[in-house]
Amino acid sequence: MALEEKREKRPPVTPMMIEEEAALRNGSRGLTPGPWAEAAGPRPRTTERHIAVHKRLVLGFAVSILALLAVTMIAVLLSVRFEECGAAADGPPRASGNGSLSGAARQPPGAGQPPGQPEEEARGVEAAEEEEEEEEWQRRQELPPWARPRLPRHLRPLHYNLMLSAFMENFTFSGEVNVQLEVRNASRYIVLHAHRMHIEAVRVAEDKLAGGVRVARTFFYPQTQVFVVVLNRSLEVQRSYNLKIIYNALIENELLGFFRSSYVLHGERRFLAVTQFSPTHARKAFPCFDEPIYKATFKISIRHQATFLSLSNMPVETSVFEEDGWVTDHFSQTPLMSTYYLAWAVCNFTYRETVTKSGVVVRLYARPDAIRRGSGDYALNITRSLIEFYEDYFKVPYSLPKLDLLAVPKHPYAAMENWGLSVFVEQRILLDPSISSILYLLDVTMVIVHELCHQWFGDLVTPVWWEDVWLKEGFAHYFEFVGTDYLYPGWNMEKQRFLTDVLHEVMLLDGLASSHPVSQEVQQATDIDRVFDWIAYKKGAALIRMLANFMGHSVFQMGLQALKRVGKSVNIQEVMDQWTLQMGYPVITILGNETTDNIIVISQERFVYDSDAKPKDPSRGDNSYLWQIPLTIAVGNTSHISSEAIIWVSNKSEHHRIPAFEEAGWLLGNINQTGYFRVNYDIRNWRLLINQLTRNHEVISVSNRAGLIDDAFNLARAGYLPQNIPLEIIRYLSEEKDFLPWHAASRALYPLDKLLDRTENYNIFNEYILRQVASMYLKLGWPMNNLNKSLVQASYQHEELRREVIMLACSFGNKHCHQQAATLISDWISSNRNRIPLNVRDIVYCTGVSLMDEDVWEFIWMKFHSTTAVSEKKILLEALTCSDDRNLLNRLLNLSLNSEVVLDQDAIDVIIHVARNPHGRDLAWKFFREKWKILNARYGEALFMNSKLVSGVTEFLNTEGELRELKNFIKSYEGGAAVSFSRAVETVEANVRWQRLYKEELFHWLRKSLTH
Repeated sequence: MALEEKREKRPPVTPMMIEEEAALRNGSRGLTPGPWAEAAGPRPRTTERHIAVHKRLVLGFAVSILALLAVTMIAVLLSVRFEECGAAADGPPRASGNGSLSGAARQPPGAGQPPGQPEEEARGVEAAEEEEEEEEWQRRQELPPWARPRLPRHLRPLHYNLMLSAFMENFTFSGEVNVQLEVRNASRYIVLHAHRMHIEAVRVAEDKLAGGVRVARTFFYPQTQVFVVVLNRSLEVQRSYNLKIIYNALIENELLGFFRSSYVLHGERRFLAVTQFSPTHARKAFPCFDEPIYKATFKISIRHQATFLSLSNMPVETSVFEEDGWVTDHFSQTPLMSTYYLAWAVCNFTYRETVTKSGVVVRLYARPDAIRRGSGDYALNITRSLIEFYEDYFKVPYSLPKLDLLAVPKHPYAAMENWGLSVFVEQRILLDPSISSILYLLDVTMVIVHELCHQWFGDLVTPVWWEDVWLKEGFAHYFEFVGTDYLYPGWNMEKQRFLTDVLHEVMLLDGLASSHPVSQEVQQATDIDRVFDWIAYKKGAALIRMLANFMGHSVFQMGLQALKRVGKSVNIQEVMDQWTLQMGYPVITILGNETTDNIIVISQERFVYDSDAKPKDPSRGDNSYLWQIPLTIAVGNTSHISSEAIIWVSNKSEHHRIPAFEEAGWLLGNINQTGYFRVNYDIRNWRLLINQLTRNHEVISVSNRAGLIDDAFNLARAGYLPQNIPLEIIRYLSEEKDFLPWHAASRALYPLDKLLDRTENYNIFNEYILRQVASMYLKLGWPMNNLNKSLVQASYQHEELRREVIMLACSFGNKHCHQQAATLISDWISSNRNRIPLNVRDIVYCTGVSLMDEDVWEFIWMKFHSTTAVSEKKILLEALTCSDDRNLLNRLLNLSLNSEVVLDQDAIDVIIHVARNPHGRDLAWKFFREKWKILNARYGEALFMNSKLVSGVTEFLNTEGELRELKNFIKSYEGGAAVSFSRAVETVEANVRWQRLYKEELFHWLRKSLTH
């Protein structure tokens, strides 16, 4: 599943901003027994389990990362088997009987009852039976099977036959599911997931028509979202049974389960319905064993009106047309897969298709007008190329006969990699070449690369439980950059853009005391959202990249030969244990020893932004954290840098001899930032590095120039460095011709700007930044013509550099930049022809709305409503949040909750962007608190969306009064997102602490600097 990741307008990120961006994804299909299956049952987080399981996990980590890349057998080794369950039966057999019982199941708050009983009487009888049942389990001092956080292991689903009828005129559907069950342990209870549906009838029978098993009663248990079938006798071990359930439910107007969406074509509103089951929402669409370990095959049939078409994971086998204008599509049987990768859709889209060299049919389905304009052609073409790339890279062919890409208007995430039917929100797959920027093209490309990687690493191989999901997500996130490099070799994504878009971002989040290890315990469904965050995605990717670099990329791809040892006495398992089992990351400090020649002192400690923050685990202070760190190091002087050497740092403090270290030379650690840690130096070495950048910055690699900028700003923000050091470093940027250091500086300056933008002396900071930008802004100028496709490859780095500098110039108030933006907007309004260069349109729109009158805001609002191009719609909506007029900002906030005006997933972006505007920060914070119940009801179940909203609204609050308001709100609020609010408090406390300790130090240096 891909998170919403923004690479367009917003340069830098803060710890709270990271959760807002992008991209979630999940995986499924097991083949033969594999190592992950060993941990199938609930896993208590004792220290012994913590270490032992993760030694197996890390072995799986290395095997899966390395071996899957090289040989087909790895898919077999890693695929998941169903764990043998030795748990005792749920209880002794009760009265047995034959036959079957059909009837309505009680569903809170009492929807349905057994036939022939008044509703109140039925409820009373069932309540008494349940109470009696509960008392029996209490006497046995056990939780009943339906009250446990995980499903009981006595049954295993083998196959689902699911028949659905979708009624689009009233947004309901009916279903009949037949589940073939294998009995592992005797029990008289069938417990499976079902949520927000009405059960009409239930039947249990042995296979081959051997007779029914009488159903004593059925009930829902909402606390664990399960449906319980109580039988008159126990099911027999090693026998197969068929469970038949007839039910109906709503096609909800939300974002999860089986939900509806709409679009307007030729003035007519058209509807579609689509699924989003990951991680725990298949249970809203059909009764099922909704945990990833329960892999089964599926046979899907969908009945719908003939004016629609239906899609699912597999191709249509046959279609049966009825006289009344309905049709039933019968789909081929799926391979073994988990429920959360199942998918279907009912829509009236059209498509275009292509075929890979190996014969895989690839289709892209979208709104008819988008298909007609060719908006899906780019995605379709790169998908064909990427399937061929992955087949060659993994040496494993794509495993299904087809892959459909479905572009929908409304979706909670950027995309979801359902096996054979990947679903994308339109903004992450449709691209109009005539009005889309390079960055929009990059965003679309990387989401598609990620989802297609999951068709191998995720769909073929699936973790048995959610705490290990970081492995497949980290791998797919890393491959976003590898795969994009395959499509655009000159863009250097893995070596360069990975640093700013992944490494620098996740280190912001992981530098909080409230962070967590990449692998976390998940006991129940309510815990699952904790593992789907950027720690899982981006830290996982950063650790994989670090492993690949210290092993060597060729060995990394070849795989198994290097599992045990790499380098000199370095055990991969031991190294990776410390990185996966501990939260956070180290800061390495390198000190020159002035009394002994060529000796340096290297120390490590856990990096945290706020040293006063309470540790998440009170039993562990920051001093107890220790890593084995592959520190690459080089020495240099004004004209030369040595080749790198690697030092394995495993103690709190170590002394090392550096033979080539000259008295006038400098040291540089973490070469090309391949390691997941920060590096600090003594002030003398920082001065030498600053001097080197000023005299001849090209001696230091472009990756390390970006790394020095990011490390310096973050070390200063956390109090490890004086506040002036990072601002002195960026003085050299007037001579910097590479995009990456500018991008790193832009991202690092943004949170500092937000800490200062409401202060009395903000203009001093503003003037300093403008001085650093002015020279390069004049050199580069504005783009004159829109780029055509043939120039994209060659011009990417230059155009991105130009865009970054223009954005900084306009954001900090360069007069020429403001005049140019206003001129371009005025020309558009007067001529009704948009001649604004594509790559800077979002900058121009935002600047124009900020500077100009209400008429410009209304013009942008009108264009937002009239355009059908999704890339244009997105930046127009964001531009509306840039206004200085508080009345307009309040109007926009209130309109954001109207789904007919702003799509549900876009409303969060509106609120967050208003919060980033210094004129609207307090408005968004007030709006958030007043509308919390509405917002939590809408987004509370969707992974990331609540945490994205909480972090986006609170991340730049920085006064004592705002901190008190946040804490008071948390005391009174109702709803989830407890982890997000805890992180928000830590972030705001760190902001307040920085204001108190470092703000005046910074302004003092700025005043002094500007007078020289």
